[in-house]
Amino acid sequence: MRHTLLYLSFLFAIVATGCLKTTQKTQPAPTPDGTFSGQYQRFHRHNGIGPWDTLKTNLTVKFSTTDYSYMVTSATASIHANSYGTFGITSPYIGFTDQTYSASDTSKVAHLAGYYLYSYNGTNLTIYATSADTLVIGYNLTKTTN
Repeated sequence: MRHTLLYLSFLFAIVATGCLKTTQKTQPAPTPDGTFSGQYQRFHRHNGIGPWDTLKTNLTVKFSTTDYSYMVTSATASIHANSYGTFGITSPYIGFTDQTYSASDTSKVAHLAGYYLYSYNGTNLTIYATSADTLVIGYNLTKTTN
């Protein structure tokens, strides 16, 4: 009987320590602030088959956390619009409201608008979104100034 109680107490101790597992709390990515330069990329595959069409342009994006605004400059006008607006973050998502975008705009020029996944380590900022298996949009940016 003593051995049974001893074994049960050891078993209880093992099970109890397994239940005391602690998990690391992940820190959300910092909020981008300052000027970033890099590349906008759009990969599109028509009808989900065939080769990918690729569009790329260099651009600059300036973020301000005082009023959560952003401004896109230096973009190739036929690929990406120079624009401005506000942004908000709920990690891992970043959302943009472009003040220059109109729903009636029929041009195929890209705007930094909508919701994207993002990662930011204090220097490199990656913003991307996908639509099914036919469209990938990404911004690969590096911080240049505060």
